[in-house]
Amino acid sequence: MARYRGPKSRIARRFRDPIFGPDKALERRSYGPGQHGPNKRRGKQSEYAIQLGEKQKAKYTYGILERQFANLFDKASRMKGITGENLLQLCESRLDNTVFRLGISPTRRGARQLVAHKHITVNGEVVNIPSFHVKVGDVVGVREKSKSLEAVTNSLASNTNTFDWLDWNPSAMEGKMVAVPSREMIPENIKEQLIVELYSK
Repeated sequence: MARYRGPKSRIARRFRDPIFGPDKALERRSYGPGQHGPNKRRGKQSEYAIQLGEKQKAKYTYGILERQFANLFDKASRMKGITGENLLQLCESRLDNTVFRLGISPTRRGARQLVAHKHITVNGEVVNIPSFHVKVGDVVGVREKSKSLEAVTNSLASNTNTFDWLDWNPSAMEGKMVAVPSREMIPENIKEQLIVELYSK
């Protein structure tokens, strides 16, 4: 199953970005991990290291392993338009990410678990594949039996984020994908052009 199980704070500190959500460890120690702390001499990174780091950051952010990510890039490169933007759009249209964006779960990890445990429907049918591609017009909702789940109700109650490409119906506990997000709409701090350059070598 494609997911990272290790320490999240260590990864967030490595990229100096709260990619898994708010992180107190990152706030306390905003330098990279390692036993030598902030005094460790860190040499200038090569161009390849910077590009690789950006790819790793995107993979950890969306919870995708190497082969899946390479397949997504291959698909993005064959689509019309800008490859880097296509790649992020494909990542955003994954079912687990859509569940997270709708506020049904506060984290992508939690969203992935809800999907895998058959709590999520697409167009009225239960789908338990986190990488399922959500298309414009698809309706993603919470399964009827799962609408009273404490994890779901708590997440929806505390959710304040809205996204222009998703239309949420609180009474039905479902949201519709109304458009493909443009790069400006996607809030992730990812330099997708560096990923394109890495794969183009």
